[in-house]
Amino acid sequence: MNKRISMLFTVAAVAVMGATLFGSTYTQTQISGQSLDLTQMDADVMEQIHQMGGLKLMMPEAFAETDCGVLETSGRTVHNFDLTAESVELPIMGGKTYHAMTFNGMVPGPTIRVMQGDVIKMTLTIPDDEPVAHGNDMHASQITAGAFESVNPGETSQYCFIAESAGMFKYHCSGVKLAAMDQHVLSGMYGIAIVDPANGYKKLMVEKTSGSGELERMFYDADALEFQLQYNQLYLTPEGNFDQAAMFKHQNTGTVVNGYQFGYVPNMAHNLLVNGDTNKNIFVAQPWNGIELKQHQSQLLFVENDQHVRLFIENQGNEPVYFHIVGEILDRVTQGNRVQSAATETWLLGGSQGMIVDLVFDEPGVYAAVNHDYAAIFSGAATVFVAGDPFNLNPVLVEKGVLEAPVASYAYALGNPSDAVPPMGMNSIAHPAINIHGLYTDEVAAEMQASGDYVALWEVIPVVAEILTS
Repeated sequence: MNKRISMLFTVAAVAVMGATLFGSTYTQTQISGQSLDLTQMDADVMEQIHQMGGLKLMMPEAFAETDCGVLETSGRTVHNFDLTAESVELPIMGGKTYHAMTFNGMVPGPTIRVMQGDVIKMTLTIPDDEPVAHGNDMHASQITAGAFESVNPGETSQYCFIAESAGMFKYHCSGVKLAAMDQHVLSGMYGIAIVDPANGYKKLMVEKTSGSGELERMFYDADALEFQLQYNQLYLTPEGNFDQAAMFKHQNTGTVVNGYQFGYVPNMAHNLLVNGDTNKNIFVAQPWNGIELKQHQSQLLFVENDQHVRLFIENQGNEPVYFHIVGEILDRVTQGNRVQSAATETWLLGGSQGMIVDLVFDEPGVYAAVNHDYAAIFSGAATVFVAGDPFNLNPVLVEKGVLEAPVASYAYALGNPSDAVPPMGMNSIAHPAINIHGLYTDEVAAEMQASGDYVALWEVIPVVAEILTS
C-alpha cells in the first residue's frame, strides 16, 4: 500500500471517529467545507504529516481546568459570585405571601455577567438556621455535575470554571441528593449568567421600505439598552406552600415574570400622569398599585424610539414560553451564540432555554410583551413597554417643573425597574435612572436605597403627585 493510500485511510479513520464523537451531520458539514484533495498534495508534505503522528483530537488543557487556585493565577479575569440560600416570605398577587426559597433574598437571584473566557468562582453559603440543604447548578459551566451537589445548613461549597461559551445561561438550585429540587427552583431559586461574546455583540440590521416601496437596510450600533425577563410558574396551596401535585398536573397558580404576576404594568403614579387620577386604572390588571407596597409596586419599562434594545429572556419554568411583543417584530433572535431568526413575530422557548432578542421600537406607543399562551397571559405573563412619549406628557412635566426639558423616554423621570435591568456589559447603554423594584426582601431593598444608586419611587411619587395636582 503506497503512502498516499495509507494517508487516505488515516483521514477516513479520523472522519469516522469524528462522526462517532460529534454526530454525522456535524462531521459531514465540516469535512465538506474543508475537504482535502489528497491527489494534489505534495508527497513530502504528506510524509511530514505522517512523521508528526498524523491528525489528533485533543481537548485544550486550559478548557478542562477547574481548580480554583490554578484558574485564579492563570491571568484570566476572575468574577466572584457569592450566593446565600435563604427561605423567606414574599408577596404574591392578592395581598398574600408564599414560602419562597431565594438566592440572596431575591427572586430571581442576582445576575452575573462576564466576558467569554473569564473565570466564574461560585461560592454558595447555607446559613445555620436554613431548614434544608441547597445546591447550585450553573448552566454556563462545563464541569462535572458533582460540583453542584447539595450543601447542608451551616456549610459552604465552591467551584470554578471558565465561561467558554457566549450566550445566556440559567442557574438554579440542584443536587443529586436534593429530592425536592423542583420545589426549590419553582419557589424562587433560579437566575441567569450572561456571557458576552469575546469580540462584543454585532450591529443590528433592520430591513425597512421607503415610501416608494424600495427595500432599505438600517444598521444600528451594537450598543443597546438592555432588559432581562425570566419566566416561571408558581404552584401553590392556599396557604402559600409548594404544591407538587399541581406541578405534576401542570396546573399552575400563576405565571410570573421575574417573580411577579403582572409586575410590569401601570401603577397609581402612571394613572395620575395619564388620567389625572390615581384611581383610574390604565391597564386591565393592576394588582400592585399601592405606594405602600414600596419595592413591590409595579413599574413599566421605558425605551426611546429608534433605539437598539436588547432583551435577555430565559424560561425558568415547566411550561413553554411563546415570546411575542404586541405591535412589534423581533428584529433578531439569538440562542446560544448563533442567530436563529430575523424579523419574526414569536419565538418559542422550552423549559431551561434562553434567547437574546434585539429590536427597535419605531413608533411612540405602548407595547405588551407576552407569553402568547392565553392562559399564561391572563395568569400574569404581561409586561408593558412604553416607547417615546405616547401620552404627550413632556409639555406637562416641563411646565410643572418635573423636567427641565423634553426627554426621549419617561425613564428620565421615573427610571426603569432594577430587577429588569442586567449588569452593564461592553455593549450596554446606561439607563437614565434605575428605580428599586423587585421581589426583594425589605432588607435587600433597604440596602439598595442606602447605596444611593437607585431611586426609591415610593418617596418620589408623593412629591411629583403634589406638583402635578397643585
